[in-house]
Amino acid sequence: MPGDKSISHRAAIIAAMAEGSSRITNFSTSEDCAATVACLEQLGVSIERNGGDLWIHGVGSNGLRAAAAPLDCRNSGTTMRLLAGILAGQNFKTELTGDASLRSRPMQRIIEPLEMMGARISSHDGNAPLAIAGRKPLQGMTYKLLVASAQVKSCVLLAGLNADGRTEVIENEPTRDHTERMLRWFGVPIDTGEAEREGEAAHFATVSGPARLVAREVSIPGDISSAAYFIAAAALMPNSSIEIDRVGLNPTRTSFLNRLRTLGFEATVTEAREQNNEPIGLVSIHGAKEPRPPANVQRPFLIDGLAIPQLIDELPLLAVIGSQIEGGVEIRDAAELRVKESDRIVTTTAGLRAMGVEVEEFDDGLGVAGRARLRRAEIDSRGDHRIAMAFSVAGLIAEGKTEIKGADCVAVSFPGFFGLLNSVIE
Repeated sequence: MPGDKSISHRAAIIAAMAEGSSRITNFSTSEDCAATVACLEQLGVSIERNGGDLWIHGVGSNGLRAAAAPLDCRNSGTTMRLLAGILAGQNFKTELTGDASLRSRPMQRIIEPLEMMGARISSHDGNAPLAIAGRKPLQGMTYKLLVASAQVKSCVLLAGLNADGRTEVIENEPTRDHTERMLRWFGVPIDTGEAEREGEAAHFATVSGPARLVAREVSIPGDISSAAYFIAAAALMPNSSIEIDRVGLNPTRTSFLNRLRTLGFEATVTEAREQNNEPIGLVSIHGAKEPRPPANVQRPFLIDGLAIPQLIDELPLLAVIGSQIEGGVEIRDAAELRVKESDRIVTTTAGLRAMGVEVEEFDDGLGVAGRARLRRAEIDSRGDHRIAMAFSVAGLIAEGKTEIKGADCVAVSFPGFFGLLNSVIE
């Protein structure tokens, strides 16, 4: 699989802040990660490309320079939110902008903590463009996440690299920890764990600044979120099988595999090992005519609460899978889906209904009634790569020809998706 998008963003940004030159292999081919690289170059970071490898010549914690023009984050919320954390601790002004979709996504969630640390940020009612007047040094603090978001957590931790003292982020619901793992790889001591905070069990990550980063070689694992579509396709097509090697198996990202097993599908992991502080391995999937969930699994299968942050990218795909299992699925506590590249509750519900599935829409999710014979349909992706890829899987098992409008949006995360899918379908 192509390099993991989430890890690639972090590797590029952290390498840019390091002293020395870092080689990054299997860097993501996504447009989102290309946006991060382009923004770093505007900030004075020298980056060489050689096929799927990058050489990033780090400038150290004080080496970034003001960009001559606004930084275009295109469609990438990760680019905007993580760079905001770095830029908040610089002694110059920067403007971050993006496409219409990105400019509609909530940024107040990062503005608030960065201003608490000393940065000055202006926005359009909490949306991009963001004008950041940085401050060096920022002031370290303890911040409790108001919404479960690895991007917000990472933004604050990256700001903590250029802050005086200790910066701690507290979260009730564990989110992706790629930033913490990557910071450790580049030599930053970072304390993580679970402890009681304000009378409740909570997860924490702590960094002390100012911090020094040292260049490292990084090999990016295959993207498990991209692999999920191939895994689902093999699982839903009887007598199909697929093996995906060197794919990332970070425990905050493997909930999708665990859910498939709970639903009665066969998914195994072998050759598990660690690479650059990230677990990787070989995932094998075999399609069954009739998935066999354990007898104690409730119906409809409920996905809610603490599970949502670790499944946020795969929820539309799980809704598609829910249309093929007895009892269906119900997704709750997932209002965050409404502020992604599209309102994914609306787009997923509309797509499934167009294919003949009974679906109930909730404010915070949706309920899929259960096994249905999918019919041909025209699906509007609304420019959302996750929707386009999820309904490509649905199209494989539907009767007749399924057309997906705006399918070129998959380039945001996985430019080679359709070519690779075509190559493994007999």
